[in-house]
Amino acid sequence: MNHEMVMAKIKMHASLDKAAILGRFFKTGPGQYAAGDVFVGVMVPVSRKIAHDFRELPLAECEKLLASPIHEARLIALIILCNQFKRGNDRERAVIYKLYLTHTDRINNWDLVDTSAPNIVGAYLLERSWQPLTKLSHSKSLWERRIAIISTFAHIRANNFEPTLTIAELLLNDSHDLIHKACGWMLREVGKRSDTVLKNFLDTYKSRMPRTMLRYAIEKFDTKTRENYLKK
Repeated sequence: MNHEMVMAKIKMHASLDKAAILGRFFKTGPGQYAAGDVFVGVMVPVSRKIAHDFRELPLAECEKLLASPIHEARLIALIILCNQFKRGNDRERAVIYKLYLTHTDRINNWDLVDTSAPNIVGAYLLERSWQPLTKLSHSKSLWERRIAIISTFAHIRANNFEPTLTIAELLLNDSHDLIHKACGWMLREVGKRSDTVLKNFLDTYKSRMPRTMLRYAIEKFDTKTRENYLKK
């Protein structure tokens, strides 16, 4: 079992028409946030099936998939890594965590981050210091900053909201819309579990929050509450 076998499966399911659609959706044009990324038109359910079929792929071969210019290859590698992390022992999880952070330059679109960050980085840091997320939040890399906030989803699921609130505060002045959306999404997830915690955060930072972040954060509130926050 090796990465070339995975690539052969990817090519079997490739579609030029779907590749064009995915390229536009994930902003791969000149000057866009994923400029130059290459899609071959394999849809996510198929990618997940391939990842399942190759779930025992050795880490060295996953690393080769991550090095591929083809987006779907990197997605499949990350799904495999997530599944191996979930099944792994402490030593195996540590190796996958370190491999992940060594290759953040290959985790370079929002779907790749969102699929993997909570399930590897977030999960690994659940019973450890989550300060590595603070370092990532200060990165010049858009994708490392998104990894920082999306990784906190694992902590939200464990009803620990401090990492999310801290990283969201650090990213209040971020210039990129994808970070605004990610922070707003994670804040909304906090609010699903404690609207009091979310409202306290909003009451403190609403005047500084980017409009997109605020809109995403208050999405589950009733109409009147949403309107009140937007007016403020």
